[in-house]
Amino acid sequence: MSRKLKNSELDRKTISEFKASEKTPLIVVLDNIRSLNNIGSVFRTADAFLIEKIYLCGITATPPHKDIQKTALGATETVDWEHREDTLKLVEDLKLENVNIISIEQAEHAILLNNFTPEPNQKYAVIFGNEVKGVQQDVVTKSDTIIEIPQYGSKHSLNISVSAGVVIWDIFNKL
Repeated sequence: MSRKLKNSELDRKTISEFKASEKTPLIVVLDNIRSLNNIGSVFRTADAFLIEKIYLCGITATPPHKDIQKTALGATETVDWEHREDTLKLVEDLKLENVNIISIEQAEHAILLNNFTPEPNQKYAVIFGNEVKGVQQDVVTKSDTIIEIPQYGSKHSLNISVSAGVVIWDIFNKL
């Protein structure tokens, strides 16, 4: 029989250990996310997989906020983040830094996530869009790649925090 581990047995990093750790070459961009709980959940996932940075764009709220903190569980203190007003301008800036831009969206010519293979020594930015409208069309147009999460049911719609968890884990695992 297996015994559940106690929190004290999980070998958690301190904030300074997290900051000093080598990061996954992955940036998360939240494009006009409305839900504070979704934002907090993405922070927590980013912490779990040592994500380099989160950009909070447009109307996406920023820490500190009690509803972000409720789901982030302190990850806003570990994961680097920055607010940017304009997602498209951020995409242009990241491209100048040789970051490969990936929109997570259902779109023509999208690659299914399971068929995506990240290149070694390449930094990526994955963009997750608004809960209703998705990633802005002009941002999708400027992306290097569009990835779609395969879905087989009747809804073909995942919560943004679930989408982020699936995509971040998949790319982390492949890297």
